[in-house]
Amino acid sequence: MSMRWRVSSAWLMMTALLSTTAFAENVKVVVADASYVMGDADTLAGAEENALLRAKRKAVEETGVYIEALSQDIETQAAGKTSRLNSLGVRTLTAAVTEVETLEKRRSLDDERLVFYVKIRATVHLDTLAQAIARLQSDERLAEHHRQLQSENKQLKTELDQLRKHLQESGTRETEQASALKSRRAAGDLVRSAMQVTSLPEKIDLASQAIAVDGRNVDAYIVRGQTYLRVASLASSKKSKRDELNGYVDQAISDFDRALTLDRSSTWALLGRGDAHTWQRKMPEAAQDYERVLELDPLFDIARERLITLSTTIAKKQTAARQWRQALATLDKLLNAEIPQSWAAQQKEAYLLRSHIYTKLGDLESAVEDLTTVVRVDPSNAQALLRRAQLYQRLMQGRLAKDDFERACDQGLEEACAAVR
Repeated sequence: MSMRWRVSSAWLMMTALLSTTAFAENVKVVVADASYVMGDADTLAGAEENALLRAKRKAVEETGVYIEALSQDIETQAAGKTSRLNSLGVRTLTAAVTEVETLEKRRSLDDERLVFYVKIRATVHLDTLAQAIARLQSDERLAEHHRQLQSENKQLKTELDQLRKHLQESGTRETEQASALKSRRAAGDLVRSAMQVTSLPEKIDLASQAIAVDGRNVDAYIVRGQTYLRVASLASSKKSKRDELNGYVDQAISDFDRALTLDRSSTWALLGRGDAHTWQRKMPEAAQDYERVLELDPLFDIARERLITLSTTIAKKQTAARQWRQALATLDKLLNAEIPQSWAAQQKEAYLLRSHIYTKLGDLESAVEDLTTVVRVDPSNAQALLRRAQLYQRLMQGRLAKDDFERACDQGLEEACAAVR
């Protein structure tokens, strides 16, 4: 199996301009549209959600607010198929879109690929938007390796200047410090080179050289640990022996542990160790590492995404074993945490699962509440509408049930259509 990655990044830096009328009213209603070309690995629901997210972003931009954002396009080619993943840093901005009305939605073919088009009327809450912009901008600091290394080099230069000033007074002590400083700079250069190369063996070799030069370089251990995990992933795709894969993962954990010994608050080392534990199916240990990352930095979105996926997977296994109370406790810990409402879309599967568990336990009102959250972030979710309609029937709320059956029927769900005939 061959795989090719192509990553392109584009930074857009502009200022925020809001009209006096818009601030006075705190809300603004705009109409926006967007299209999305479906990749080989996309699902229909995922492609529709991407088109809706793009439309929401355009709606936010048309309020007059411009943001600093990172756009990353990754193209993967495997087994003759191409898939694309577009990660755009606008998730926090869509928290400002408090109401979305779909005006038009259609599908078409473009060069044998399915194209999704959506046109919406969105209500944008400007106060929430301002908060979302501030949050998005605050998430920049860990994104670029070069910026971190430049900062380190600047600090090292300052230390070197200080050493030169006191060289005559300190003698041997200053000479030793200068030697250590030289080692740190050399290690930093090697780590930077490791980040730039694409060859995984070369990455490991350069990171190992950096560790040999300066055994206290935290970044070198993190880079090497992350690379070992990538090697394990590629080896798994080639159906390598399990013992070989476990060896790479064990080496990664060893590097992350060493980095955490040197810096207990290293969020990237904690994230890497959590990923390695996930690979080993040590779910409680992985969850503990992701939770620790979020304690140190509540805005670390990657750790939040990992924890949502992990907790939902654990709850699914508990549900399959009919461990209703254990599954409910797992989901409550995830969904009851104090996080921005903009994350509700990423937690949609967890809300659907918890509504199912509430139904099994006879708590129909709580089940309806979770389904309402799903419908709020995904108004076209026919299955959520159907399940809520069925619960409304059991709660003797016929009018609400009829409304949901009709909405689900409009989405093409035959079971819902049969209920309103």
